[in-house]
Amino acid sequence: MPDRARRWGSLPAMMLALARERGDRPMLRHWRGGAWQTVSWEGFGRSVLGVALWLRENGVGPGDRVVIVSENRPEFLIADVAIMAIGAVTVPTYTTNTPADHAHVFRDSGARVAVVANAALAARVLAGAEEVGGLDLLIGLDGALPAPDGVRSVGWEALLEPRDDGGALLAEVQEIPGGRLACLIYTSGTGGSPKGVMLPHRAMLSNQAGVAQILGPLNLDRKRYLSFLPMSHSYEHTVGGFLLPSLGMEVVYSRGADRIAAEMVEWKPAILTTVPRLFEVLRGRITAQVEKDGGLKRRLFERALALGLRQLDGPPLGLLERVQDAVLDRLVRDKVRARFGGAVEALVSGGARLDPELSGFFLALGLPVLQGYGQSEAGPVVSVNAPWDNDRRSVGRPLPGVEVRIAEDGEILVRGDLVMDGYWGNPDATAAAIRDDGDGPWLHTGDVGHLAEGRIVITDRKRDFIKLVGGDMVAPSKLESMLVGQPEIAQAVAVGEGMAGVGALLVAAEGQQDRLGEAVARVNAKLSPIERIRRWHALPEPFSVENGLLTPTMKVKRRQVMERYRTAVAALDR
Repeated sequence: MPDRARRWGSLPAMMLALARERGDRPMLRHWRGGAWQTVSWEGFGRSVLGVALWLRENGVGPGDRVVIVSENRPEFLIADVAIMAIGAVTVPTYTTNTPADHAHVFRDSGARVAVVANAALAARVLAGAEEVGGLDLLIGLDGALPAPDGVRSVGWEALLEPRDDGGALLAEVQEIPGGRLACLIYTSGTGGSPKGVMLPHRAMLSNQAGVAQILGPLNLDRKRYLSFLPMSHSYEHTVGGFLLPSLGMEVVYSRGADRIAAEMVEWKPAILTTVPRLFEVLRGRITAQVEKDGGLKRRLFERALALGLRQLDGPPLGLLERVQDAVLDRLVRDKVRARFGGAVEALVSGGARLDPELSGFFLALGLPVLQGYGQSEAGPVVSVNAPWDNDRRSVGRPLPGVEVRIAEDGEILVRGDLVMDGYWGNPDATAAAIRDDGDGPWLHTGDVGHLAEGRIVITDRKRDFIKLVGGDMVAPSKLESMLVGQPEIAQAVAVGEGMAGVGALLVAAEGQQDRLGEAVARVNAKLSPIERIRRWHALPEPFSVENGLLTPTMKVKRRQVMERYRTAVAALDR
């Protein structure tokens, strides 16, 4: 572990120490009042201390859980660190949650305090809280929010009023032990009711130290990171909230999905973290534009893609091909890179398996796509590829200090400081996830894969395997990745549990409803007889966060999809 990481016992200790060191350097940028605003490191540290002191003075104490419901903005991170600084526990929660979702979080966590961005979000938060006994304190980031009798409502500005210099609190922060609970991160609920993952400071500091060691050669100090994944998710919470800022990166909070393309060009980020779904969407847009352009532009693009894939997979390019490739790098790949700002040094994908064909498309076009692996229960980063040591068919090498082994049934097991303490209030689920099989406790990830020359290769989720009526086992993620790799298919879910053969629920790409059969036929040509899709059904609407079929990080909720379309699934087995 690097020397700097060793001296930080907790996340607030790290962030406040860096605030003192970096002074007036820009730390966070956000859009407000029709213009981009900047928060310096010094301003961030001062706000953290002010908010922490106010919370303590107003009854929030060690161990208390505090829910945060907000889009990505500076106040989210300030509140996050301030809550941890006084020994309380942050509970980041999705802005897309329904009142029922919020009720589950409040019931499970026992939180009585909430930090909420605005009135629209507060209406759902309060409705959920009322189902389980209400709130004691509501803090509104955009000002005091309407609240029912018995709930104290305070605006954010009140927390920033001048107090003492925070010297005593700073001294206390230095003594926070790494094993103290820092946050509860609720799982996305793809496999049932969301569970509160208990992450101590040491788990996320372990991630920080490991990634700092791997990405150190990039020298990310003073470079920019565009943050657009929700900070309520463990991936962005750790990586965008603490890890990349600790490396000296300036964080720019995106204004939303519809602004990302323009913001990449404007801010020229060096790092972007994303999920596979975004790559699927971008490939669809790029290929649609190429089809529209046609002619010479299309031929040049296809040649650049072909030569790029040759460089990835071989055989080596000949002399004439190398000359062609250099010319195409200027004519084609430079334009693709420019769409991402032209300065990207790493496009890191996590949250779900990234199909090698999908990542190969972007790598062949000159974009440094890296796949990592992790889960909320592991801080969340377990492994990641490096730009100079990239293998798109793997999720990289385990971080320094992380042990990985493969169980007899192929399940990936993880051990190290990054592993959670367990699930909040759920000892049975904890015992199932962290088990001692004879040589100490290991986190049983539920993912299936193998190790290849020190790299982790993921094949599927253990619980997601489809068992056909004849006993054959089929991995759905492989089929789904191949299906959405076809330009006619936007989304797909493979089904077949207890059925005679594999079926698929498909969402057509725009204007492609009549061509789904062609796409399925192309995929089937690459599959073994057992894996081939016998029947498929076109769905009337796409999976989305709004209809409850996608998580906020764009993962398909398989169980919910199959439950909603159970009649269609049953018909596929006739």
